[in-house]
Amino acid sequence: MKKTTTGSGRFCFLIFLLIFNVLSSFSQKGMTLEETLKVAENNSPIMKRTRLSLVRSQENLNAQNAALKSRFSLSVNPIGYSQNRAFNNLISKWNSIKTTESYGLFTVSQPIVFTDATVSLINKFGYNNSYSEYANSTSKGFNNDLSLNLSQPLFTYNRTKLQLKELQLALENTQLNYAIQLLSLERTVATSFYSVYQNQQSLEIARQAYENMQKSYEVSKNKVDAGLSAREEIFQAELNLASSKSDYENSMVSFENAKDEFKILIGMSLYDDFIVLPNIKVDTVQVDIAFAIDKGLENRMELRQQQINIETSEFDLIQTKALNEFKGNLDLSVGLFGDNEKFGNIYQNPTDNEGVSLSLTIPLWDWGEKKSRIKASEATIASSKISLEEEQNDIILGIRKIYRSLLNLQNQIEIARQNVINAQLTYDLNLEKYKNGDLTGMDLNIYQNQLSQKQLSYTNSLISYKLELLNLKIQTLYDFEKKQPVTPVMTLEK
Repeated sequence: MKKTTTGSGRFCFLIFLLIFNVLSSFSQKGMTLEETLKVAENNSPIMKRTRLSLVRSQENLNAQNAALKSRFSLSVNPIGYSQNRAFNNLISKWNSIKTTESYGLFTVSQPIVFTDATVSLINKFGYNNSYSEYANSTSKGFNNDLSLNLSQPLFTYNRTKLQLKELQLALENTQLNYAIQLLSLERTVATSFYSVYQNQQSLEIARQAYENMQKSYEVSKNKVDAGLSAREEIFQAELNLASSKSDYENSMVSFENAKDEFKILIGMSLYDDFIVLPNIKVDTVQVDIAFAIDKGLENRMELRQQQINIETSEFDLIQTKALNEFKGNLDLSVGLFGDNEKFGNIYQNPTDNEGVSLSLTIPLWDWGEKKSRIKASEATIASSKISLEEEQNDIILGIRKIYRSLLNLQNQIEIARQNVINAQLTYDLNLEKYKNGDLTGMDLNIYQNQLSQKQLSYTNSLISYKLELLNLKIQTLYDFEKKQPVTPVMTLEK
């Protein structure tokens, strides 16, 4: 009676698994590696932050370009009143003045990128009502002051050009970082994707092993019931079946955990379910190591980032050399001023206004500050150049390692494939022996475990090869499977 209950429990468990798998097949969505990469690019927290950084750099450059266009401004002072009593040296007496005024100031300013100058057109229009105690008279009327001004820095670097170039390099660096993060995400997602697939395959292999062990148990039970085998065989068969069931359940737990971690990585809802649909078909890929290294040195964006660091350091050197520098500024102004009690006669008797001003800043002694800061900036540039050389060597070293690994993995794949064939044939032969009573259940379990291990090893070797091919693509920005260069996304879609 106890055996019947145990058999019913196993039967119910199998029915539950069958129903679970059928329902899961309807609710699960199959996802390829390319589809998961698209989800990760849009939803991954890392890519979201990188996109925001790209937006910030782009908008900073847009703002600077906008600042180089003509600026229009208008300031209005509707009413102003003042009453002052002051000593007038001209008449050697104290004098009280009451003034009421209203004016507006309109300005058009245009930076000149080529020379770092600023040209501005200024017009001040107002109304003035002033009373002087000394003259016991009131003066009122409209006035307008129109002037064209030029301010030109002399004997110094072009700050406008330098700032614009710095923002352009900052945007390029952010674009490169976005593309690098995208490639890094591809590697991370692919690794996690294949990890899910490994767990998925482990679950399938464990399921097959459990089904095989179920069949073996039935064979053993029938033989024991028929008196063809010793009673001890059914105990061993039950133990093997329980162990196989436990392995299957453990594989299911590992598979679900791997899927949840993968969902977090790509920014997918934890309540969505899916299965991975990988393409791990492996064809022999011929790789020319010299060609791969040339592509890596030609295309790797990290090298351009190092060059940007050098250029930025050189800009810092230019700014450092401007500390305590000899410099000047030339200001030119031409204008026309008119005033009259009547608005229409403001320029009835105009006055020309001209102005020229040259100012010089002459450093005398800075106690060696400038010299030391220049040396520090030069050391930074030298360090950046060393980093560039190191990056080049790291690229070459990385490509060589991947190349050697690919050659080794090709051999490992062939060995693993043959091991699976041999393990399957061995299991089939020993299963027949077991059915004929020439092999114990414990020995058959050993062959089943051996077959499962060989299947997993073959799957793992295929995945390792695919990941190494992906690493080579990332290291060289060249797809050796498709035989075409890789063009990473550099900007956001408008």
